Amino acid sequence: MTAEGLQKLKEELQQLESVERPRVITAIQEARDKGDLSENAEYDAAKEEQNMLESRIAMLKARIVDARIIDESRISTNEVQILTKVKVKNVKNGMTKVYHLVTEGEANIAEGKLAVTTPIAKGLLGKKVGEIAEVKVPAGIMQFEILEITR
Repeated sequence: MTAEGLQKLKEELQQLESVERPRVITAIQEARDKGDLSENAEYDAAKEEQNMLESRIAMLKARIVDARIIDESRISTNEVQILTKVKVKNVKNGMTKVYHLVTEGEANIAEGKLAVTTPIAKGLLGKKVGEIAEVKVPAGIMQFEILEITR
């Protein structure tokens, strides 16, 4: 994981613990004050939100504890690997695309950040400029020519 990715996790955790958790606790208290809990939909919804929130907090804490920071300056651009950016051309339609291969926690397809665990990333890993990567996707086999690898 990059230092930036770890920082984002820490910021999200801080937001959940210092803002969201107190908000949910207040919602539970307000719902409880309305009386009979057996038929109190607001109370049930607030408790459900609390359960989901606490699960997310626990997951973030575990990811932060297990995180390993990768020194991006030591990443080679000789072949596609985690934290490299790879420019590919779809052999079939000629379209080009740049993917930044990242950990699952940092993936964001809208930003071109592709988790290394996805079929496309797995097919690109280890390839060098000029090579053709054959990637098995649900729609069949796609071929990508590796045009450029950068950090």
